[in-house]
Amino acid sequence: MSETGKKQAEALGLLLKEVKVSAVYSSPLKRALYTAQAIANYHQLAVQVEPDLKEIEAGEFEGTVIDDLGTSFSQLLVNWRQEGGSAKLPGGESLIDLEDRVWSAIQHIAGKHKQEVVAVVSHYFVISATICKALGLPLGHLGRIRVQVGSISTLDFDDKQPRLLALGDTCHLTEV
Repeated sequence: MSETGKKQAEALGLLLKEVKVSAVYSSPLKRALYTAQAIANYHQLAVQVEPDLKEIEAGEFEGTVIDDLGTSFSQLLVNWRQEGGSAKLPGGESLIDLEDRVWSAIQHIAGKHKQEVVAVVSHYFVISATICKALGLPLGHLGRIRVQVGSISTLDFDDKQPRLLALGDTCHLTEV
C-alpha cells in the first residue's frame, strides 16, 4: 500500500472516530484490511474478515494493469453492458456472480446488525454492484456509479428497501 493510500485510510478512520460504529467488516485483501483496521482502531473493535467482500475474481486478468489489457478488456466491458453482467472474465467470475456473492454477505451483515452502524470495507466492483442491487438497478448501470479510493458510500437498511444516503464522499481526503 502506498503512502498516499495509508494517509487516505488514516483520514477515513479519523473521520469515523466520532461515529458509534458497532462492527467493522473487510475484504481479506490487504488494502481493504489496512483501511478497516484504521477504522476499527478508533472503536476498539476487531476487524471481521468476510471473504465474500473480496473484489471480482479477475481470472486471467488478475494482476494485470488496466492500461495493459487493451482491446480484449474493452470488448469485455461492452459485453458486460450488452449482456447485463452475465459475461464472465476469462477464468474468473461475472458481475452477476459477484453481485450474488456480495449481496448475500451484505444481507447477512445487515441482518446481524439491525439499527447499528457498521463499516464495510471493500473494492470498486463490490461497492458498485452493492449499490446497484440496493437501488434495484440492473448491473448494466454499474458504469454510471463512481466511487474513489478511500471514499465513503452509505446505505441505510432500516426500511423495507435500502436507501443510498451518500455516494463516494471524499471530503475527508482534502488534505491527502
